[in-house]
Amino acid sequence: MTYFVREIPLPFEVKGMVTPNAEDDSFSVYINSLLSDDQKLKALEHELRHIEEDDFYNCKDIEEIERTA
Repeated sequence: MTYFVREIPLPFEVKGMVTPNAEDDSFSVYINSLLSDDQKLKALEHELRHIEEDDFYNCKDIEEIERTA
């Protein structure tokens, strides 16, 4: 799995997000730059679980995915 991590300012309630890159099957992971280092690490781990669990390509409801991630 290939992914690229970027820190960017996001609304405080958004810890992180991840998007698939269709052109090369990689992922872009965005972590809120306003978080503490510990919160950034937790957010990164959370977003990487989404990739590992194949959440972008299953039929689960987003609320179900977030409860288990």
